[in-house]
Amino acid sequence: MSLTITQPRTALRTAAPAPTDLGTVTPIRPRPATPAATGQTAVPTSPVVAPQRNRSLPEGTEARGFALYVGIDEAKAAAAGTTLAAVVEQLKALTAQLVPNSETYAAVAVAAEQSGGRDVDVVRLALQDRSAVAARKQAEKPEPEETGVVIDISRKRVTLDGEAAPLTYKEFELLQFLVLREGQTVDRSAIIDGLWSDGEDETPNERTIDVHVRRLRSKLGAFEEIVRTVRGVGYRFDRHADVAVRYASTPSPDLF
Repeated sequence: MSLTITQPRTALRTAAPAPTDLGTVTPIRPRPATPAATGQTAVPTSPVVAPQRNRSLPEGTEARGFALYVGIDEAKAAAAGTTLAAVVEQLKALTAQLVPNSETYAAVAVAAEQSGGRDVDVVRLALQDRSAVAARKQAEKPEPEETGVVIDISRKRVTLDGEAAPLTYKEFELLQFLVLREGQTVDRSAIIDGLWSDGEDETPNERTIDVHVRRLRSKLGAFEEIVRTVRGVGYRFDRHADVAVRYASTPSPDLF
């Protein structure tokens, strides 16, 4: 025979801690699912910037949007592991995230293959950006026609009212010899020493120099007086309002 003694159970209670003033407690909210967890592509975010008026806008106008020209061809997009369409969708998604009520429109710039130039410039021109079109027109604008006499020392040519003068090499050398001594009277012997000293051509006499000058002046036509005859001495070149002389970037060794 066994005897079992049953004792009444006593509930053990832990004393409640004294109340403590913790102030305002912010409830913990569950974190949103990350793009990696949902399998979506991450959309970059930008900080919210307080709106400011564009100072370049004329008074009485307002900005209604903007155009962002992106210079990326298909090859560059593929090298970065994406496509132009994917880039466009990302930009549209970012715009919708920043401004939910915004409207977007994307246009693809098409250019001929191997057209060259910076991608963004090609895009601006293809989409008729006003400043790009103006710059292209300015670049393609023909230079104004030159009037009068242009003596180009660097390129060894002479133009008369925009037309090339048919000077021979020696005739141009004679004119250049006088031009480089502008305002000085050069006698015939000095011309002979300066242009025929190399011995390659037969040395002329002073009468032959007169013939060379006469042929040169005949080819200058209405501007023949730029080569003046100083009787009994020689010849000289005097600058006129309708005469322009262009030199090379490096001074000629014949320039005194």
